[in-house]
Amino acid sequence: MKEEAAARRATGIDLRIATRVAALRAQAGLTLEALAATCDVSRSMISLVERGEISATAVVLEKIASGLGVSLATLFDDPCAPASPVSRSSDRTPWRDPQSGYVRQNISPPNFPSPLQIVAVELPAGAAVSYENAARNDIHQQIWVRAGKIEVSVGKVTYRLSEGDCLAMQLNEPTSFRNRTRKAARYIVVIANEKSLQR
Repeated sequence: MKEEAAARRATGIDLRIATRVAALRAQAGLTLEALAATCDVSRSMISLVERGEISATAVVLEKIASGLGVSLATLFDDPCAPASPVSRSSDRTPWRDPQSGYVRQNISPPNFPSPLQIVAVELPAGAAVSYENAARNDIHQQIWVRAGKIEVSVGKVTYRLSEGDCLAMQLNEPTSFRNRTRKAARYIVVIANEKSLQR
């Protein structure tokens, strides 16, 4: 019964994430045990994610992405999409974090070689999400607020951002996003991976 309930919770994009995680793990030559040890997520949880039997939280997925050496956005790319330089609005699939309720959507063309990724995020009123972020000096990102207000904490420093504000940061410290207002906030995240830039 528990497995059936977990399968019902999984969505189409969860199956995409499942395929992506399994492929990236195989590409990296990691066993389930090795990835679990690297990212501090249990072997059983990673196995559930790879089988598409659970809708994992953003926090869990970020840990897995870190263990695989990729950005969180990479896990949402469609591996079956053609490598086109154009990304069509009609082809994008939003994903909702089951814990915080925030919605994210990859904007950049999937599978097209580029050191940049663009993600659109909507953070509901009163919602918050926090990432542990291991020391990852290779990933930079900028947050551009398009509507509403958010607080972004990077390590011990908190930035209060309003519509139009932009924050540059590295993913090398614990990071949290919080919307303390009564209205949803929308922002764009631009991610650059130094490893891709050096290729």
